[in-house]
Amino acid sequence: MAGYGDDAGFTAWLSDNGYSLPTDPVPPSAAVLRNRGSNYIDAVYGSRFLGSVVDAAQERQWPREGAIVNGKLLPSNVVPAAVINASYQAAYQEAVSPGSLSVVGSASSAVKREKVGPLEVEYATAESDGTAFAITPLISIVDGMLAPYLRCEDLVYLGILSIGGSRCE
Repeated sequence: MAGYGDDAGFTAWLSDNGYSLPTDPVPPSAAVLRNRGSNYIDAVYGSRFLGSVVDAAQERQWPREGAIVNGKLLPSNVVPAAVINASYQAAYQEAVSPGSLSVVGSASSAVKREKVGPLEVEYATAESDGTAFAITPLISIVDGMLAPYLRCEDLVYLGILSIGGSRCE
């Protein structure tokens, strides 16, 4: 499965942003990093992207049809530059901190309650069905880059109309 963008674009993006890949340890190839970054983008944001995939059999969440950003309908054959750049940012994160895009948790390792002196804090609990507790990593710059391409979860959508109050304005 190919990642968003291409190796030459990733290399140029690194340079344009003043980044360089680490040399110790040597990271995977640009193609592998791009794929990991793209997998992260699709897994974390895919269900919230505007519009719908062009073909139900396509490997990635983009391109999409029916996505309107800033009042303009995006072409259904284009992956927005922000999505490509966000995947490059995630790929870079994976290069400098291997495994950081994939969090694995265990119900047995989740701290439920901790008390230090008079302060008591409850951190997290496993789901009642026994599923593991894990926190999806959030890369704030990626979140910001993709914000215009995401559905507002505070709105109720009915066809092409939205009803109800919104905090997304």
